[in-house]
Amino acid sequence: MNLPILSAAPLTMRALVQSDYGGAAALKVAEVPTPTLTPGAVLVRVMSAALNRGDWHLLTGTPYAVRLAGYGLLRPTRPIPGMAIAGRVVAVGAGVSGFVPGDEVLGEINRGGFAEWVCVEPSALAKKPAGLSFEQAATLPVSATTALQGLRDAGQLKAGESLLVIGAAGGVGGFAVQLGRHLGAEVTGVCSAKNVAGVRALGAHHVINYSDERLGEHKGRFDVILDMVGAEPLHSLRGLLKPGGRLVSGSGGQDNALFGPMIPIFRGLLSNLGSTERFVPLMNKPTVADLELLCGLVASGAVTPDISDRLGLEALPEVLDHMGEGRTRGKVVVNLSADSPRSPR
Repeated sequence: MNLPILSAAPLTMRALVQSDYGGAAALKVAEVPTPTLTPGAVLVRVMSAALNRGDWHLLTGTPYAVRLAGYGLLRPTRPIPGMAIAGRVVAVGAGVSGFVPGDEVLGEINRGGFAEWVCVEPSALAKKPAGLSFEQAATLPVSATTALQGLRDAGQLKAGESLLVIGAAGGVGGFAVQLGRHLGAEVTGVCSAKNVAGVRALGAHHVINYSDERLGEHKGRFDVILDMVGAEPLHSLRGLLKPGGRLVSGSGGQDNALFGPMIPIFRGLLSNLGSTERFVPLMNKPTVADLELLCGLVASGAVTPDISDRLGLEALPEVLDHMGEGRTRGKVVVNLSADSPRSPR
């Protein structure tokens, strides 16, 4: 029988709370009740959390289809944002095995990460190796798993092949550049002029500055293209593929306001008819096995999270607005471990 240990958990906690759909004005840092540990769950003290593009979509409630997926039609039903966390187990509920208080963990959760404490299903958590910082670990859920699954599973990338990463300075793109090189590919990154040096530092063999060169006119051809930006027309990207090449996309093109990527993805799948080149939609699926694999790559030095900024909760609203405008680079991490201590229960 598991006996929960709650002595370190306060009655209340600081969290970023979303009152409505919209921009920064819908967010505020507030004192809210600490989650109650339930049977079959784990109570985690969040040390670091990372921002992801999905946080912005759920902040704005766009595309509108996300509201129908259980997040609330008129206002959020899960008012604390944040999907990627790293922290320390404080208590385990009845029926939980495999975790004990003191375990250091990371995972992708269904909102709630931008808070000092969170109650999590143990199936969402991987154990953090001692060699990784909490900041590094928090960057891996969502972004790194998306990059890994995009290249390994959707793109079927093989050693010796050529890879084009569109959005190479972004959260997913930065990991994709490094993972592509680790998998033995010749990697070309696409980014703005100010990020060229940074993308080279991540390991890209070649860098295309989209401010100076139109991607559709590039003379190179690629076995795999990973596009997480969606700004380039589908026919232009298809023209950059080698025979039998794979275009992996999380959007398929510009998102539709109502249905998001579904319509562009359907259009991309239709374009496969009669073609040897394949459009492959990318859907991130959280798995503990992939998190463990990525932890090993970071611990070994094969992959290094590109952390561009470290923030407190109060700075998050403005940064989330910037994320919607495409103005963030690499991974932005929120640190909660330095917050002032609370009186225990």
